[in-house]
Amino acid sequence: MNSDREFSHGTDDAPAIDVQGLTKTYGDKTVVSGLTFQVRAGTVTGFLGPNGAGKSTTMRMILGLDRPAEGRALISGRPYSELGEPLRHVGALLDAGAAHPGRTARDHLLCIARANRIADSRTDEVLEQVGLATAAKRRIGGFSLGMRQRLGIAAALLGDPRVLILDEPVNGLDPEGIRWLRKFLKDLANQGRAVLISSHLMTEIALLADRLVVIGKGSLLADVSMVEFAEEHGRSRVQVRSTEPLRLQRALDRKGLRVEAADDSSLEVYGAGLEEIGRIAAHEGTPVLALSQVEDSLEDAFMRMTSGAVEYVARPLGEVA
Repeated sequence: MNSDREFSHGTDDAPAIDVQGLTKTYGDKTVVSGLTFQVRAGTVTGFLGPNGAGKSTTMRMILGLDRPAEGRALISGRPYSELGEPLRHVGALLDAGAAHPGRTARDHLLCIARANRIADSRTDEVLEQVGLATAAKRRIGGFSLGMRQRLGIAAALLGDPRVLILDEPVNGLDPEGIRWLRKFLKDLANQGRAVLISSHLMTEIALLADRLVVIGKGSLLADVSMVEFAEEHGRSRVQVRSTEPLRLQRALDRKGLRVEAADDSSLEVYGAGLEEIGRIAAHEGTPVLALSQVEDSLEDAFMRMTSGAVEYVARPLGEVA
């Protein structure tokens, strides 16, 4: 890929991915319901949702692999089926295992390249980019999951596309691979490309994404920037640890503050800052051992938002009959 190649960020351009009212049913089960969102050039968009939320089905409909019952999905203003040489417009990784184990990495990419009228030399370029140049002649059957992920990303890059759609690309990558992927995808977005990435690793999405699209049970729950998501769905509170937590809690209750017990000696207080809580504790004469501001992580906010949209819920061992 030519790292100097840049794409238009123009606001008048069609969205890189435009999903409008997508609905997908299997029999009497609705998997995706009236889903609408957009992915713009120059951004990394995290696509989040619990297992069974409809993320993979949505990606398949965007790529023309599944037909929606209603709605439409466009890439650069056109359905996937109408894209001339689609690999030059959009690259995708949906299943890292979708490669013949008996082929070498280079032969696998050569088959894809020649089917899409892409020069053979491009296979060596993308293998170098994803760190698999030394494994080019190895058979895929001997690859680790992380190596298969890198190969899948290489295949997605073959056509030097404007749009990338990656389903759980972090799975199986070691720490070095995760760091590489994080920087690589940010670099692609900085060139003006659009990246849609699903992942269950919230810490990675928090470090990587510019925007979030969150779905639950096939419906849209949020389509916001990372900053907006934190402001709207995060919770800020003060954690205070005392030798007399019950006495301190009564004092905080009298001030009309919301207080939750964190453990036997700690309280979490909402609606007040560190100084105010410190003053209340001092006035009450309750010793304070620790006082700190706590912010929700992306995972905390995500779990709270999707708590009513989780299809598969495990129970603690003590509750299992």
